[in-house]
Amino acid sequence: MTSPHHTTSNIKFSHALTGPYLPTPGKAPGWPFQEMGRWTIDVGAAADEWLAGLREWRREHRLRIGLDDSLYRRPDLAWSQANFVHALTMVEDLHFYDPDIGRYTVDRYLDDLQARFGGVDSVLLWYIYPNIGVDDRGQFDLVHDLPGGLDGLKGVVADFHRRGVKVFLPTMPWDHGTREGDAPDWERMADIVAAVGADGINGDTYSGVPRAFHVACEERGRPVVLQPESTAQAGDHILSWNLQSWTKRVPNESIPTVVKLKWVEPRHIVQIENRWSRERWSDLQHAFFNGIGYVAWENVFGFVNRLTDRDAATLRRVAMIQRRFAPLLVTDDWVPYDRTLQAGIFASRFPGAGRTLWALINRQEYGVAGEQIAVDHIEGAAYYDLWNGQAIEPRIGDGRAFFDTELEAHGFAALLQFERGVDPDGLDAFLSEMRRFATPLGDHSATWSPSPQALVPIPSTKAYGAAPDGMISIPAGAFDFAVHGIVIEGYAAEGVDVQYPWEPSPRRFHRHRMQIEAFAIDRLPVTNAEFKTFLDASGYAPTDTRNFLRHWTYGSPAPGSERMPVVWVGIEDARAYAAWAGKRLPREWEWQLAAQGYDGRRYPWGDDWRSDAAPPPSLERTMPRLVDVDAYPAGASPFGVMAMTGHVWQWTDEYRDRHVRAAVVRGGSPYQPQSSHWYFPQGYALDEHGKYLLMAPSKDRSGGIGFRCAVDL
Repeated sequence: MTSPHHTTSNIKFSHALTGPYLPTPGKAPGWPFQEMGRWTIDVGAAADEWLAGLREWRREHRLRIGLDDSLYRRPDLAWSQANFVHALTMVEDLHFYDPDIGRYTVDRYLDDLQARFGGVDSVLLWYIYPNIGVDDRGQFDLVHDLPGGLDGLKGVVADFHRRGVKVFLPTMPWDHGTREGDAPDWERMADIVAAVGADGINGDTYSGVPRAFHVACEERGRPVVLQPESTAQAGDHILSWNLQSWTKRVPNESIPTVVKLKWVEPRHIVQIENRWSRERWSDLQHAFFNGIGYVAWENVFGFVNRLTDRDAATLRRVAMIQRRFAPLLVTDDWVPYDRTLQAGIFASRFPGAGRTLWALINRQEYGVAGEQIAVDHIEGAAYYDLWNGQAIEPRIGDGRAFFDTELEAHGFAALLQFERGVDPDGLDAFLSEMRRFATPLGDHSATWSPSPQALVPIPSTKAYGAAPDGMISIPAGAFDFAVHGIVIEGYAAEGVDVQYPWEPSPRRFHRHRMQIEAFAIDRLPVTNAEFKTFLDASGYAPTDTRNFLRHWTYGSPAPGSERMPVVWVGIEDARAYAAWAGKRLPREWEWQLAAQGYDGRRYPWGDDWRSDAAPPPSLERTMPRLVDVDAYPAGASPFGVMAMTGHVWQWTDEYRDRHVRAAVVRGGSPYQPQSSHWYFPQGYALDEHGKYLLMAPSKDRSGGIGFRCAVDL
């Protein structure tokens, strides 16, 4: 049964059993005959044999992989079997953390999700990628740099728990290019989990999270649910200790697919993750059909991919039914492809003690009305149309009950059969709640649009008649500003990267001919000595002091580092220095013009890389020692501005939308961590910029980011 074209009787399997999805019984079992190329099969007659064969394969497969279900039977981990709506939560999200008041706002974050699509059952708090690699802080450093450190994170977890939401934390096996730790990942991860009271661990890029993570957490008295990003290559044996997993986008074919791991162990809740999708009806149908979960991921590493109104309304109703009848969805008695009556309508049957649920989906692009499914009638049974929240009286004939309803294009339905004498257990209240949201899905907008961004204003300085000391005049002129974002994620989709004021939406590639007024820019980046002068003269002390000038000792730069660029200063610290000096941070296009001149060159010194024009790249796990800002005079720009490329990233502009703050950083640094392509990419070329997500100074400050200033002329 491992061939993609294996035939049992007259069933043709369309997928290999070694893949993530199970073979389908040709076409929809409800259709009496289906064309398969140049031949015809009687699907209705074959369905029972197909299901029996699939169940026998499951029994044998469990023996082959040595499936141990002891963790699924533990009461303290049983919550995982009702964890249907899961969200990856960027800690930089403005709904989650308010930078203006310096406080976590978990209630605000959850209230927004509740209002739009009914809330979530769990969150994955994401604080590592995509900023990791801008300096040598590793994944276990970054969690300590969150506002409040582990104590602050512990409070966040408690806030989620107060709202009934479980919390996962991430771990990343590819992070072996930043500074080395003193213990294995699972030991360090277990320490964090125990300290903050988290409920699960998500293994980014893991194809099955190793059992060692579970053991380490158990040893600390904090059992967790392990959740790999995928299980495609690990082997099904990992089901014994990975109680959940993600699966990538499901095939968007006319026949829904059965998710293999869910079939092998129905208590294993798979969450469908399709982060870039802009219409999610097919993913939500597969979640409903399989009785599995969905990753409601909208802030995708700083790209806002918000659910459309229709998809949000769909997710709300799907999740309401799944949560209410979760025990029915996790048993071996599940019957996918139960017989239906109309073409394109598919049903899964989830039977339980005294009640049975049918989840129906319409794979057609048009609505289908009328009788959809006929089920075995039980004398005295009651029937309910759950999708619309009402009791119904189906037509009874030949010992069968016929369910009549209309399924919209790409729509949903749900039938519940209650046997006589079964405790309804608050069913009336549930039906009433479903009626509140029973608006046809077609009445909700399915239009997706990118989240508009706004450029944060930079106040003008006084108009200087000439460049102040240490600055270089840049004359006014028409400049071809051409640049592209080097963020790893998002392809070239609309909404990725930033939105300049002259653009209608964010995008990765930018070109604009613009008139730039005369300005002056620092010839060199601000140094440690200059920043020390500022502190002494102004008395500046940030409210959030974590990581502020962490490379200094006893409030002063280390001897010999006075002429090196100052780092470990956030964008707020840089702005404070600039205001004290009567200056401002440069606009990005000003920075680029000062580095590039008017001829569009690739590097400040020309179109070809020169090893004598910038510090040599470092491939070590720790950051290299920075060099003095004037150490490479051969790297000067056409205007004589120095240390623009390869010395240190430099703060410029900030952009905001409804969920994201991000700074554009320019110039790159010598630090190039190895072992993975997921690290913050370097941007040496003058037509490249980095997008650095902002949260709070404690986390934003970096050993790889400095700044220089500008003034208006």
